[in-house]
Amino acid sequence: MESTISVEAKKEFIRWFLKRHKLKRRECVWILHHLMSIDEALENVVFTENARSYPRGMAMSTMNSIDLPFLFYTPSRMTSDANLAYVDVQLNWNEKLYIQLNYPDSHVCEWYAKVLEDETSTDDDVISESVKRDADQLLNEMETRLVESEYERLINKALDERDSEAFKHWTGEFEKMREEVK
Repeated sequence: MESTISVEAKKEFIRWFLKRHKLKRRECVWILHHLMSIDEALENVVFTENARSYPRGMAMSTMNSIDLPFLFYTPSRMTSDANLAYVDVQLNWNEKLYIQLNYPDSHVCEWYAKVLEDETSTDDDVISESVKRDADQLLNEMETRLVESEYERLINKALDERDSEAFKHWTGEFEKMREEVK
């Protein structure tokens, strides 16, 4: 897919970004300056919100971001070595490069929104949804077991104390909960 954002718009955004934000790794500044210096390289830059979903992605974070300082994704590996990525950018300027910038309020930043152009959802999105479903199911099962365990503790306590009222109450509650789970 051909980039729909002009090189000039990308340069303008990078200039704006570098004036207002301090990146955690100085090599990130070098990379952005290098990309701005070669129009053909900047044509291949795609700003994204999820760099790891692409074959050649880079995530850079500002000082006031909670994210990791830098990550570079290739089909064969992921690295936090910004120097290695800088060399890769210099050597492979004619290949697509997906850049994610992590900074506070980036999701509501008008400047960032103007240059964002995620191309497509990937298998990672499907996997993520599948993992989310599995995690939700596991959490629900764990919560149910925890509640059952608490009811069993209360029932056993009532038995130990020979408290028939508490025993009836907690066994009734336990049965109601089991019916709701079914």
